[in-house]
Amino acid sequence: MKKLLKPGIHWLLVFIPIALSLKFGHASAPLIFFSAALSIIPIARMISTSTENLATYTGDAIGGLLNATFGNFPELIIAIVALRAGLYDMVLASLAGAILGNLLLAMGLSFLVGGIRFHNQDYNPASIRVYSSMMMIAVLSLTVPSAFHRFLGSETATSEENALNIWLSVVLLIAYTLYLVFMLNTHKDFFKSHEIAEEEHEDHWSLQRAVMSLVIASVLAAFMSEILVGAAEETGEVLGMSSLFIGVIFLAIVGGAAESISAVLMGYKNKMDLSIGIALGSSIQIALFIAPTLVLLSLFVGPHQMNLSFSRALIGTLFLAVILAAMISGDGRSNWYKGVQLVLVYLIIALMFYFVPA
Repeated sequence: MKKLLKPGIHWLLVFIPIALSLKFGHASAPLIFFSAALSIIPIARMISTSTENLATYTGDAIGGLLNATFGNFPELIIAIVALRAGLYDMVLASLAGAILGNLLLAMGLSFLVGGIRFHNQDYNPASIRVYSSMMMIAVLSLTVPSAFHRFLGSETATSEENALNIWLSVVLLIAYTLYLVFMLNTHKDFFKSHEIAEEEHEDHWSLQRAVMSLVIASVLAAFMSEILVGAAEETGEVLGMSSLFIGVIFLAIVGGAAESISAVLMGYKNKMDLSIGIALGSSIQIALFIAPTLVLLSLFVGPHQMNLSFSRALIGTLFLAVILAAMISGDGRSNWYKGVQLVLVYLIIALMFYFVPA
């Protein structure tokens, strides 16, 4: 399967020159958008492969963190470009969509692919409890500024709302730092794998090659993300899609392609602890690190401060996704049908956002 996936994904690099030629040829926005989106998928895979090889020098716990961190890099670049353009609703939608994609789509596909190959797969339930509690705290923290904004009932943010979001962002960044200390230092045993993964006989990259590939892929991701976001708003108008749907589904899937592909491949290799660590760890990182970082960055790169005022639909689906993911994965054993359940819920949510009026 891996041999089949790699050529297909790398072949999509041809869409880099296609997207560039369409942009400079002033083609229609949807053609530019989807070409740039397809080009980012193999770039995200390059980031994932580089961090996977770096993980051989650092161990599983740090390896999962590296996969989540650099896997979220395209998502961060896309969000910063949209932030600079003042597309705040699209930024918030892409953040929520990335969390939904990791919790439901990525983890669901990893359960499905791994379950078809191995029937049942076991992993450390202690780590799931930590991830689930952190995700619930993260979603609750995102609810506070959203509820505060609706309570005030004002279209424009007040000074009190801006101050709340800044201080909340600082608190979330502190919480994420403490989470890293807990995971990498004081309680590493919570995140140890209880299963021996299938042996592989592959040559690992040298440290220099892995780092160089990571740098090149990150530069390409930044460049193509700017083209993608530039065409996103007009694409929604042409296709009759809301910016909410574009952000929640398209931008989130493209930006999260790296960790999603990594999670599925780790599930296929029976490395379920690493697979879940990538999917859930990435979601925690988006909520506790990327979201507050974007609020602080908006003070310098955006037209005005961005606040974490998510819509009721986004907050509601985030709560449902966290609860469902915790229920399905909490027993420490996965199978293909659990994967089907998660993917089905993701498709239902996607349909709901598709029919939201533009």
